[in-house]
Amino acid sequence: MKNKLLEKIKWIKSNFKLILVLLFTLALLMVSCSIADSSTTLAMAMVAGVAGGKHVVDGPLSTDVTREASPELLLNEIDSQIVKIRPMATPVDQLSRCAGAKRTGSMTVDYYNVDTKPTTATMKIANPAPNPEMDPSNYTKVKIMTSNNEIFDVSDTILVQGVNGYEPDGTTYSLNDLVLYVLKKEENDGGIWVMPVNGMKVGDTEGCVPAIPKNNTLIRMGRAASELDVMSPQFEALPQKARNFCQIFKCQVEQSTLMKMSNKEVPWNMSDQEEAAIYDMRLGMEKSFLFGVKKKLWDPSKKENIMLTGGIWYQAGKVFNYDDGQFTQDEVVDLMREAFTGNAGSKRKILIGGSGLIGRLNKLEYSKVVTAGENVAKWGIDFSELRSKFGTLYVLLSEVFDEVGMADNGMVIDPEYLQKYCHIPFSTEALNLKASGVRNVDALVLTEASCLVLRYPKAHMRIVMQ
Repeated sequence: MKNKLLEKIKWIKSNFKLILVLLFTLALLMVSCSIADSSTTLAMAMVAGVAGGKHVVDGPLSTDVTREASPELLLNEIDSQIVKIRPMATPVDQLSRCAGAKRTGSMTVDYYNVDTKPTTATMKIANPAPNPEMDPSNYTKVKIMTSNNEIFDVSDTILVQGVNGYEPDGTTYSLNDLVLYVLKKEENDGGIWVMPVNGMKVGDTEGCVPAIPKNNTLIRMGRAASELDVMSPQFEALPQKARNFCQIFKCQVEQSTLMKMSNKEVPWNMSDQEEAAIYDMRLGMEKSFLFGVKKKLWDPSKKENIMLTGGIWYQAGKVFNYDDGQFTQDEVVDLMREAFTGNAGSKRKILIGGSGLIGRLNKLEYSKVVTAGENVAKWGIDFSELRSKFGTLYVLLSEVFDEVGMADNGMVIDPEYLQKYCHIPFSTEALNLKASGVRNVDALVLTEASCLVLRYPKAHMRIVMQ
C-alpha cells in the first residue's frame, strides 16, 4: 500500500508541468464560456437558499445581478412615489394608476361602448277583456302596442307582470303571471301580434288573451323555436362611439442655488418640494378626472388650442336621487339595488362621496339586511365595506366633493370598467435654466397627458341629493 502511494507521488512530480497546463486550459475554457453567456455568470454568482431565496456568494450585489435574481425588486422611482403620496385624498387617480393605463398615440381618444338590449317595456294602449258576445277567436291572437316595440321579435316570449295566467282548464287562476308568444310584427305601425301561453277560456274557445291594463310592465324573456326552425330573427348590437381629450397636466418645481446652499433649521430640499408638488398636482387631476368638461379651447395669448378632459361624473349612465335629511336603511337598500342591477357589472364596486353623504351612511344602524364589514385595503387605499344581498360597496370619503360644493353627493364606480388613457405617462424633466440664462435655479417639470373614461356607463352611478 505504501509503495503504491509513493509511486503516485513520483508520477505527479514527474508530470507536474503537464497537470498545470491542463488546469490552465480548463480555466480558460470556463472563463470564455462565462463571457459568451452572461446568464451563466450570474447563475454562478447566486446560491439558492433553503426557502427558495437567492444569495450572492462571489461578487457585489449589482443592479444586473438584482434584475436577474429578482426582476420586480427595482421599481421606477417616480411612479412608485406617485402611488405612495397620500392615495386616500385622490381615490379616482389612485385607482386608475393601480389598474394600469393604455398608451394612446393621440391626444384625442375615441372608444366604443356596447350597451345591453332593453328587457322591459310598458303597454301603450290597454288590451280590453274578451267580450263573450263577440267571436272569441278574435281574442286568441291580438295586436298590442308597447312603449318600445323594437325590443321584441318574432318567437320572443313576454312575461306580463302582475296579470294572472290561467291553469290548463282556462278558468282557474294560475300562480304564474300571464306569458305571451310573439307571432309577428306589423311593418306599418310596429304593433306586435301575440298569442297567450297560459290564456283564459271564453265559452268553448281556449287560449284567449285576458285584459292587460295600460302602462302594465312587459318583460322580454327567451325565444322559443319549433323543431323545424333553422333560422331565428337576427340580433344586432352596434357599439356607440364616444370621445374624450387627454389633458396635459404640468407642475414646475424650482429652488434657487442660494436656497440650496443655505443652512436650514429643518431639512427641506428639492425632494420635499417635489413631493408637495406631486400631491397638489394629483388633487388638481382628481377634480379634472371627476368634474372636468371636455373642450378644445383656443388660447388667444398662446395662439394654441388647449385640450381639456371630460370628467367621469358626467359619463355615468345611472342616477340615484335621495331626499334631504337622514338616510334610512331602506334608502341604502334601494341605492345598492340601483347600483348593482340592470347592468352586467361587478358585484364589488366603489362608493366615493362628500362628507355629508358619508356622514349619513355612518349614522345608520345596520342590520342583517345591510351590514358594515371590516375595513378593506385595496389599491393602496383603506375602504370601509358595506355589504348587501345585491353586492358589496367599498366606501371612502372624498373631500374633492366637498371642495366643489357637492358634499351631499357621491358616485358609485365599477373599477372593472374604469379605463385610463395616457398620451404622455407621468415623467419628470430637469430644466437647465442656469445655462440658458433665465434664472439661477434648479428646476424640475412634472408632466402627464391623460384622461379617464367609463367603458360601460350603466355600471356606474351618480348619487345626488334632491
